Amino acid sequence: MENKTKLKGTAKLQIDNKTVELPIYEGTAGPDVIDVKKLYAETGHFTLDPGFTSTGSCESQITFIDGEKGELLHRGYPIDQLAEQADFIEVCYLLYYGELPKRDESRAFRRALTYHTMLDSQIDKFFEGFRRDSHPMAMMAGTVGALSAFYPDAMDVNDPEQRRLSSYRLIAKMPTLAARAYKYSIGQPFVYPRNELGYAENFLRMCFSVPAEDYVPNPVLTDAMDKIFILHADHEQNASTSTVRLAGSSGTHPFAAVSAGISSLWGPSHGGANQACLEMLQEIGTVDRIPDYVRRAKDKSDPFRLMGFGHRVYKNFDPRAKVMQKTAREVLDDLGVKTPLLKVAQELEKIALEDEYFVEKKLYPNVDFYSGIILNAIGFPTSMFTVLFALARTAGWVSQLNEMNQDKTQRIGRPRQIYTGAPRRDYVSADHR
Repeated sequence: MENKTKLKGTAKLQIDNKTVELPIYEGTAGPDVIDVKKLYAETGHFTLDPGFTSTGSCESQITFIDGEKGELLHRGYPIDQLAEQADFIEVCYLLYYGELPKRDESRAFRRALTYHTMLDSQIDKFFEGFRRDSHPMAMMAGTVGALSAFYPDAMDVNDPEQRRLSSYRLIAKMPTLAARAYKYSIGQPFVYPRNELGYAENFLRMCFSVPAEDYVPNPVLTDAMDKIFILHADHEQNASTSTVRLAGSSGTHPFAAVSAGISSLWGPSHGGANQACLEMLQEIGTVDRIPDYVRRAKDKSDPFRLMGFGHRVYKNFDPRAKVMQKTAREVLDDLGVKTPLLKVAQELEKIALEDEYFVEKKLYPNVDFYSGIILNAIGFPTSMFTVLFALARTAGWVSQLNEMNQDKTQRIGRPRQIYTGAPRRDYVSADHR
């Protein structure tokens, strides 16, 4: 990957009687960065930044987020334009290759993915080893990691062709694995992919068709599923993406790195947030109960928190939430679902945009606020919500891995620490302690 940062100046750091000059670099957009990679060599000091809230781990050309403006760009394209005008496969191509595909490129890419959707029949036996009530994310982490044993030919991450093949396999096989995890959890037979179907439609068919009757696709649900995939495809250096990069920095098999990302995504503070949001809406139940829950949310001594509001990065309306809001209404209208959850969600959104407490703290609705309602209406149980997130985010993970492996400045990840444990001491035998 060609380095595209520009030297903008230097920052001076005074430590004791020594002054150190640190380069300041400018990117295409966003804040400038102070390069501290030589700080330890020149001063003997590390930086401390728990959660890496002020630390850039890499240079990337894939995704840009402006949290203050509520802007999300993939390779320069606004997320709302991609969600409304592109489909998920186009976005996958864009993330991986850097440009939207031309017609012939799009056909070749779709064809390649189509013929990688099947799984080795041995993988089905892995599912049989899980309990029926196993969480689908446990199944996903296990089976994706296991796939690395089936593709030892893709171990050389320095080979662009091997990276490309692994990326195609992961994007193509993730819907098949996700559908199997769902089918296994409900005791239904596995459904194989069909080559003539599109990505989202194929996935829904593998989840909801049964041998007893023909599957009739619903274009509204297919479009909604495709939009959900697009909106979750990549989100800069979040916890799971950073995990994939960190694991991948050791040169491990791409399937193993993505399995690590799935495990990171599983956490309720990351990929599990839409499940927590839907459960909160179900707990509130009806509009008349909202004031009491809002009061509790404002009470610092009350453990209750409103889920689906605010974001670690966005200090404005999450641009993905706007698309999800419209999609939720389309899905519920098409299905004829008369759920109080949407009314509760709409009233909570109104409060969040008008109530001084929420406005002051910039607690705007995020993408999780509406995506859970859509997935629930389609028919997915809450345990599958994070699985669908992982399915979509695979496109971003493999693109980030590919970019990292082309970046000559990248090294194996090795964060530092400040040690506050016991000082050096000598071993004392048990009878003298």
